[in-house]
Amino acid sequence: MTELIEKYLGMSTELQNQLLISVFIIFVMWLILRLTLKFVINKIDVLPVRYQWKKFTTYIAVALSIVFLSQVWLGAFGSLGTFLGLLSAGLAIALKDLLINMVGWAFILIRKPFKVGDRVEIGSVSGDVVDIRIFQFSLMEIGNWVDADQSTGRIIHVPNGIVFIQPQANYTEGFAYIWHEVPVLITFESNWKKAKAILNEILDKHALHLSPDAEKQVKEASKRFLIYYKVLTPIVYTEVKDSGVLLTMRFMCDPRRRRVTQEIIWEAVLDEFTKCDDIDFAYPTQRFYDNRGEGKSGTKPQEA
Repeated sequence: MTELIEKYLGMSTELQNQLLISVFIIFVMWLILRLTLKFVINKIDVLPVRYQWKKFTTYIAVALSIVFLSQVWLGAFGSLGTFLGLLSAGLAIALKDLLINMVGWAFILIRKPFKVGDRVEIGSVSGDVVDIRIFQFSLMEIGNWVDADQSTGRIIHVPNGIVFIQPQANYTEGFAYIWHEVPVLITFESNWKKAKAILNEILDKHALHLSPDAEKQVKEASKRFLIYYKVLTPIVYTEVKDSGVLLTMRFMCDPRRRRVTQEIIWEAVLDEFTKCDDIDFAYPTQRFYDNRGEGKSGTKPQEA
């Protein structure tokens, strides 16, 4: 048979042997992979773990096949060191994603950009870290279609290698509070000074108590990060907008209680403004302004 193939197809005996061995290697590796997946990997109940092991096993099979086929077609390796070097290179290429995730896992454990329990934002994903594993970490998602950073109920699994390519925002590292702002827009005719005084009183009641604790945490965080805040007490800023006077309440709050804190403050604002006849909320309206009747005396047109 060998002589006939060589005579009619022009394939040497050596080439025929290489092809036969190559087919045998591919068949054996395919068979081992199928048996491993069927009787070992598919028995794993946890879907993410099963998926990772499927990828890992497939990459190993492909890498070993390439190494063995290279030995058949390129000749025997000169030494064990050369074989191991090529094997390592093949594994590194085949398992690139898994290796990056393993290095990312080590980076997370050593450098600690976040830990279990922290609230983080990575790329377009935000949530509370609930688990860190060798290939991926898991987040309890917040935000998305839910307002004010509250939980959506979904668990998001993120590969560890993302820490090398995406910026990470940690809500709770350094100190346990974030700055939050609540804008209140009132009409130009309202008594804005009185409204500002009311807002300051509300902030003093509901947010001022956080300042001493936040100041202590900032001092501790400054030992690790260049964090410096000169003023941590609540404040109300004044700004003029097209529709009225904008009073913005800025204060520190617990990132996990942002919506609750905002609700408490808004209810207090509504209660207090209801008692005042000279303060009114502004909203998109259309009005006609008669400067002769409504304007200041110094801005009215002079009669001829």
